Amino acid sequence: MKKPELLVPASSLEVLKIAVIFGADAVYIGGEAFGLRAKAKNFSKEDMQIGIKFAHEHGVRVYVTANILAHNEDLAEVGKYFSELRAFEFRPDALIISDPGIFSIAKEVCPEIEIHISTQANNTNYGTYLFWKSLGASRVVSARELSLEEIKEIRKNIPDDLEIETFIHGAMCMAYSGRCLLSNYLTKRDANRGACTHPCRWKYGIVEETRPGEVMPVYENERGTYIFNSKDLCMIEYMPEIIAAGIDSLKIEGRMKNALYVATVARTYRKAIDDFFQEPELYKENLPWYQEQISNCTYRQFTTGFFFGKSDETTQIYDNNTYVKEYTYLGIVGEKDENGYYQIEQRNKFAVGEEIEVMKPSGENVSVIVQGIYDEKKEAQENAPHPKQVLYIDLGIELDKYDILRRKE
Repeated sequence: MKKPELLVPASSLEVLKIAVIFGADAVYIGGEAFGLRAKAKNFSKEDMQIGIKFAHEHGVRVYVTANILAHNEDLAEVGKYFSELRAFEFRPDALIISDPGIFSIAKEVCPEIEIHISTQANNTNYGTYLFWKSLGASRVVSARELSLEEIKEIRKNIPDDLEIETFIHGAMCMAYSGRCLLSNYLTKRDANRGACTHPCRWKYGIVEETRPGEVMPVYENERGTYIFNSKDLCMIEYMPEIIAAGIDSLKIEGRMKNALYVATVARTYRKAIDDFFQEPELYKENLPWYQEQISNCTYRQFTTGFFFGKSDETTQIYDNNTYVKEYTYLGIVGEKDENGYYQIEQRNKFAVGEEIEVMKPSGENVSVIVQGIYDEKKEAQENAPHPKQVLYIDLGIELDKYDILRRKE
């Protein structure tokens, strides 16, 4: 068996660096246009260059999303965009594309850059894989609606050099391969062009035509009204089955997520994959640790999606649309100053005397008491109440750059 690639999302340059340090083999990012996460911070051309350079220096690949379903007005601009990517000193390793028109432009404008076919292209059979291979694609992302048995059959019927990429963790979409019209219909924001407002997470009722304004709740087995609200995918307990299916790249969903989420998920799957390839019994022995760690970031309860057959009522959450949250993200450790204090850009409030945790890429979590907090003038303060304030901290221990600070709730 070949060790699969661990592919991790990044919403910003800061998160890309965390993904790299915490174990990603590859990172996927979006530019300022043509991706399906318009509400993410996304990357300017300058940040993209810095991020690709940083990743390549650490032996990590970078893929850029251009997976919208394009309209006529997009085509001229996408050609210019690909020309700019080709001119980069540090080019992306691949483009993620779903639209055949955009695919054709990419092949013409930047033939040196690999093309991966997005899950948005509804890739459900080996004939589709072979079609994209014949046009020059090097990888196809499987539809999330496929079972492991179907993925195995695809692997048997495609060439070894055509890679399979599959989502194994993160939010699920209620629409087939993410092709949803709810957002466009209800809010005029097109999910297929990157502007989804996630109406599947809303609470719904019905109105009878002759009784306008009289809203009646929708119930399923009297458990609630969030009828489209899926649990999150998590396959950390089934890595032997995932690896045995012949998948080349294991993909984490989450280009809207913060650094704490990305670090937690990347670190956990990194260790699970490495442990399994070192010794399958080691993976089994450490399974409780993976389960505990993966629940330390925000999630909506977990499901195995379609991997073991069609989903049923147990894959939905009916009574709420909120995340489970066990930890609060406080910041990322930066450089050490002449006083031995470490710079951070604070993300949530914490105070002197408070117990917090230092999360390390190695898998270690260190509990510490905050000894001191200082502003940019090195003046002491009792707490850190202002988001994104640059601070210097003393935690009483040596830290490493890119360690994550968090607080258990």
